[in-house]
Amino acid sequence: MEKNRWWLAIPFALGVMIVNVLISILWVAVYSFLINPGQDQAYYQAYAQTSAPYSSIIAGIQLMFLAGRWIGSKFPKANSVRAALLVWVVYFLIDFTVVAAAGAFAQIALLFTISFVTKFAAAYLGGLSAQRRGTQ
Repeated sequence: MEKNRWWLAIPFALGVMIVNVLISILWVAVYSFLINPGQDQAYYQAYAQTSAPYSSIIAGIQLMFLAGRWIGSKFPKANSVRAALLVWVVYFLIDFTVVAAAGAFAQIALLFTISFVTKFAAAYLGGLSAQRRGTQ
């Protein structure tokens, strides 16, 4: 097995992003069918726009920790944290590009910042956790 597979950061980051979006969609489905049924489609679309950043923060913390721990375990201990933070960098670059291209950064700047600070901390802690597992 290669000691350093830096390219793994790309599929790990994309995986976190996809799962995070799926969790947001699942939350809106649960909300629309179980919590507040009977509203029109526009109501749920507006709710999705409002709840998505919060969902990204809440679910993203756990997902980024797990991704950091998982990818960190694929690397020598000295590079576990770096690998986890590289996943965060890739995720950040993709998400920032999408949000900026959509012209939505100004509206969600505070939530975006909170989301990425918490994801950074989670990735870092995940990398530390992988480093301390002693599997290498």
